[in-house]
Amino acid sequence: MSIRRVMPDIRSDAMEESRDFYGLLGFEEVMNLGWVMTLASPSNPTAQVTFMSQDKSAPVVPDMSVEVDDVDAVHAAMRASGAEIVHPLQDEEWGVRRFFVRDPNGKVVNVLSHQ
Repeated sequence: MSIRRVMPDIRSDAMEESRDFYGLLGFEEVMNLGWVMTLASPSNPTAQVTFMSQDKSAPVVPDMSVEVDDVDAVHAAMRASGAEIVHPLQDEEWGVRRFFVRDPNGKVVNVLSHQ
């Protein structure tokens, strides 16, 4: 398995203000679906932070996202380990295949691959 990027997911009801604040650190908006917005460094595009007012298809806002090369393999490994799957493996309309799993600290991790 290969990790492509890791980013914090921050629950926010202040999307525009967050974009402006993190813009002062050099981040630029690279994706905005209204309920979720991702900012990235223009010089290092895998350095990212995501803000969510909600999650469109899941019951919770995750604490972090991990993009992997094979989400199905990671899902199988997590299930085999007995980890709690919070949101089932599924294809999303915005072009990712993902699931949520709870880590030993109670944090929810969004594990995804782009399709």
